[in-house]
Amino acid sequence: MVDSAGGVKLVRKLAEEGRRVFTAADARRLAPAVRLSSGYLRQALHHLVRSGWIVRIKNGVYGVSGAMPGTTPLHEFEIAMALVSPAAISHWSAMSHHGLTEQIPRRVFVLTSARSVPRVRRRGRQGWYRVGSTPYQFVQVRPGRFFGIQQVWVNEARVGITDPERTLLDGLMAPDYCGDFAEVLHAFEVRGAMLDVDRAVGYALKLDAAVAKRLGWILERRGVAQARLAALRRMPVKGTRLLDPTGPRRGPIVPGWMIQVNAPEPGRP
Repeated sequence: MVDSAGGVKLVRKLAEEGRRVFTAADARRLAPAVRLSSGYLRQALHHLVRSGWIVRIKNGVYGVSGAMPGTTPLHEFEIAMALVSPAAISHWSAMSHHGLTEQIPRRVFVLTSARSVPRVRRRGRQGWYRVGSTPYQFVQVRPGRFFGIQQVWVNEARVGITDPERTLLDGLMAPDYCGDFAEVLHAFEVRGAMLDVDRAVGYALKLDAAVAKRLGWILERRGVAQARLAALRRMPVKGTRLLDPTGPRRGPIVPGWMIQVNAPEPGRP
C-alpha cells in the first residue's frame, strides 16, 4: 500500500508545481525529492490510481484527481486536451458549451487532425475511449479541416474548442454527433442574429460542397441577403445532396441549392 512518505507526497509535490496533468517521466523526476525509489515508481502510480489519488488518462499520462486538499478535479475538457494533440472540443460538446442546446451530451466530442488516437472501444461505426466514467469520442479530420478553433478557460485549464460557426457546420456534416439534425437546426435558431454569417460562409467554402449548400439553404430561409450567399451558390456540386445526411432520400428538391429537403423546417411539422 502506498504510504504518505511516498506516493501521496509525490501527488502533493506534483500539485504544488501546478502539474495537474503529468507524465510518468515527470513523476520519475520528482520521485527522489519525496524519497520514492525509481524501482517502486510504477507500482506506486498503480496504487495511486486504485486509491483515487490520481486518474490514468492514457498510457504514461496521469492527472491529479482532486482528492488532495487544495486541488480540484480535472475537468472533462482538460482531460481531452491531454488525450491527443492537436485537439478541440467539438460537435455536441461544443454546442452545449456555447449554449446552443439544452441537452447534455453523454460523451465528450474531440476534433483532432492527429493520425492516431488512444485505442477506442467500438460499437458499430462509432467508437469511444473512456477515462473513468466519461467516454471520449474522437472525430479525426485532415489537417486542412482543423480550423475554427478558439481558446477558452474552463476552471483552471485553457482548452481549445470549435467556435460557434464551426460547431454549427460540424452539425451539418455529422448531425448524429450533435443529437440529430433537428437539434442542429434548432442550434441555428438559438444562435440567431449572433451568427457571424461571413465567417460561416468562409468556413463552409473550406469544407465541402454539401455543407455549403446546406448552409446556403438555411441562411436563405433566415433572410440573409442573396449577395452574401453568392459564393455558396456558385460552389460546384455533383448531384443533389440531402439536407439531413443521416435521413432518408425523400422530400422536395430545391434546384437553386441542389438540396433535397428530407427534414422538417424549424417550426413546421
